Formats: sequence, C-alpha cells, structure tokens
Amino acid sequence: MSRNKKLLRAEILFCCYLYAVWAVIEGWLYPWLQSAVSNEYALTLLRDGLIKNLVWTLPAFLLIRHFSKELLTDYRKLFSFHRGCWKYLALAVPLAVLVVGGALFRNHGLVLSSSFHPSKLIIALLVGISEESVFRGFLLNADMKRADTEKKQIPAYAVNMVLFLLIHFPIWLREGVFVSSITGFGFVTVMLLGLLFGWCLVQCKSIWPSVVLHSFYDLLIFLLV
Repeated sequence: MSRNKKLLRAEILFCCYLYAVWAVIEGWLYPWLQSAVSNEYALTLLRDGLIKNLVWTLPAFLLIRHFSKELLTDYRKLFSFHRGCWKYLALAVPLAVLVVGGALFRNHGLVLSSSFHPSKLIIALLVGISEESVFRGFLLNADMKRADTEKKQIPAYAVNMVLFLLIHFPIWLREGVFVSSITGFGFVTVMLLGLLFGWCLVQCKSIWPSVVLHSFYDLLIFLLV
C-alpha cells in the first residue's frame, strides 16, 4: 500500500476514533467529572488539559510527525513561527470587531459575561492548540496535499468545515444548546471560523496563526458572550 493510501486510511480511522471517543467523553465522563470535582481550576486542567490533549493533540501530533513528508506542510515547518506568520495575526482585529460589536449590540455596552470564570483563560489557550492540531495541522494539511489545483481545494475546505462543526455537536448536546446553535445559526459561525483558520494554515504554512486566532476568539467569547 502506498504512503498516500496509508495516509487516507489513517485520516478515516482517526476521525472514527475521535468522534466515537469524544461522544462518550462528552456524554458520560465530563458530566461525571463535573459532579466529582468541585474545584473549577482542577476540573479545567483535568478535562481540557489532560484528557483533551491525550485524546486529541497527542494522536494528531504523532500522525503529523509520522506522515510529515506526505503533508502539504511538513512537521518542522508546520510548528515553526516564521516572519510570514505575523501578517495573519492581523485578522484578530476583525474578529474582535465582530465579537465586541455583537456584545455591544446585545447588551448596550461592554459587560463581562455572567458565566465567565478565570479558569476559562486556560481553556481558551488549550482549545486553540488541540483543535488546530487536529483539524488544520493534520486533517486539512493532509487533504490539501492531494488538492493539486485551486478547484480541488474547495472540497478539502468544505470537508474540514463540516468535520469541525460535527465535533461541536457532543458538547452542544451536553450543554443543552444544540437546538439553539442550529436554529440561531451559530453553526454557521463555527464553519466560517474553520474556513478562516484553514485558510491561514494553507497560506502561512504554519499552525501558529490559526492557534493564536482560535484562542483569541474563544477568549473574547468567554469574556463577553
């Protein structure tokens, strides 16, 4: 079997593993942890630090390293922060305008979210690393290698957007916001963010702009929404 076919098989198996395991964790393990661990910082470090990185980041990292030569951007360049990365961080400005503008419109002023807890600062940092490692660092990075024309890149972006959306379903179901996220078109925001982060990766050939923008956006949401 060729290396490219092995890579495609690895992508499929990884997705099957990730979505199945994550559904169990969100549906059973996390609710149990919330009732068993009373300290918010300890819960965050256990849930979003240890468990999520073991389930998401570590397997993605190992796959990126193993298939480095078959990816659009190899392992070393993917995790390097070069000078070309800086200009993509400027996208934080329109993201901030969108989130802050929405908060001003809804609340008639800037008001800290009533559900905000300082532990969410940790979540914002860790989520950016774990989710970008999986969805852009490995999955999109692999699919874009096979997209040798701009026309073929469109399906790769589309598949990545859908996969990124689907991984949010278990947490939306656990938190009881699945229906409102669909009917309120919150799912569209998730898909557009996935497209933006993916575009940054493809253009910059580094995962760090996507990680920083993702963490920055989540932090604003935690603070203001």
